[in-house]
Amino acid sequence: MGAGGDRAARTGGATYRIKYDEEADVLAIIAAEERELSHAEELGNIVVHLDREGRPLLIEVLKASEMVPLIVQALAKKEVTVA
Repeated sequence: MGAGGDRAARTGGATYRIKYDEEADVLAIIAAEERELSHAEELGNIVVHLDREGRPLLIEVLKASEMVPLIVQALAKKEVTVA
């Protein structure tokens, strides 16, 4: 990722890194770097990269400056539908 931030976070025993590429407007949540990528699934502006067992390795939020506020609003309402 280019310009932007790189932060580590810990939740529920799992450690992951969060990066934001301001130029590409992509937020990346890196769950595991040691496992091998098998495939990716695109869900609108969200791309989930998975290993062979279907476990997420990386989650990318495209158009992050638009999507993140919508995701936060949806979570505050306890709804998770993002069109």
